[in-house]
Amino acid sequence: MQPRNMSMSGVVDLAAVKAAGEAKAKAEQARAQAARQGGGGAVPPSALVIDVDEAGFERDVLQRSTEVPVVIDFWAEWCEPCKQLGPLLERLAAEYNGRFVLAKIDVDANQMLMQQFGIQGIPAVFAVVAGQALPLFQGAAPEAQIRQTLDELIRVGEERFGLTGITVDSDVAGAAAGPAQPAGPYDALLEAAVRALDANDFAGAIQAYKNVLVDDPGNTEAKLGLAQAELLSRVQGMDPQVVRKSAADDPSDVPAQLAAADLDLVGGHVEDAFGRLVDTVRRTAGDDRDTARVRLLELFEVIGPDDPRVTKARSALARVLF
Repeated sequence: MQPRNMSMSGVVDLAAVKAAGEAKAKAEQARAQAARQGGGGAVPPSALVIDVDEAGFERDVLQRSTEVPVVIDFWAEWCEPCKQLGPLLERLAAEYNGRFVLAKIDVDANQMLMQQFGIQGIPAVFAVVAGQALPLFQGAAPEAQIRQTLDELIRVGEERFGLTGITVDSDVAGAAAGPAQPAGPYDALLEAAVRALDANDFAGAIQAYKNVLVDDPGNTEAKLGLAQAELLSRVQGMDPQVVRKSAADDPSDVPAQLAAADLDLVGGHVEDAFGRLVDTVRRTAGDDRDTARVRLLELFEVIGPDDPRVTKARSALARVLF
């Protein structure tokens, strides 16, 4: 695919003054909160390039974009141009040293995000600034053009939204040699979470897993554990007969369908749980549809992204949504 330039000149028109002011206020509030907590908000160099999936998109991209522009690289393993562009973007992310964060999204594993962004071919590069998605370019592009686009993106983010970037701690051990080792006492926290689960202290387990994810958002064990603990917390105290009768009597009752899906999953009826929520998404609209969609993504986390039942359900969800 030939590169297609996408001008950043319309950013100001796309962003209302009110939205810009709110985004700037949120960024300032986040920095102030970090200062109150005794930290400067510094991140290791490894945090400048992150893998993002549908479940973590809101946290890792939308929320992050209130303090730093997030550049999204949509790629796939079979895409040859992606193998040229990806390393270039990663190198530039390190060189720009916190002026933007690079989020890499595998389109094969995250087809819904690909559909939502309207991507027709890859590689495709977007940016999210203060919660607003902006197309940058598609296909292979020369480094000089990419640098020019990034410079303009950073300028707009700073001047219009007050996004001054993030501080990078270049002293993190192993930053140049490979992935940085986790900075926190994760073994102890994860062990505490497991003990809490064994004791049916779901609130304690949830908090322990969240404590890990604050410092290490990509921690697979903590993400899986959190999803499981939240599921068990939701079904605790449920009367299965009452829940299933409510769901059967009124298919339009979204809370009843969510509760029944949780019970399905806990009972090992994975495909039933997924099918129920896909059907709920199909029947609903607006906030109800989004609530069902988010719950389905949460249940995907419980089972794991590599499970074929998850892959099948993702495709079914994409067909319903698009």
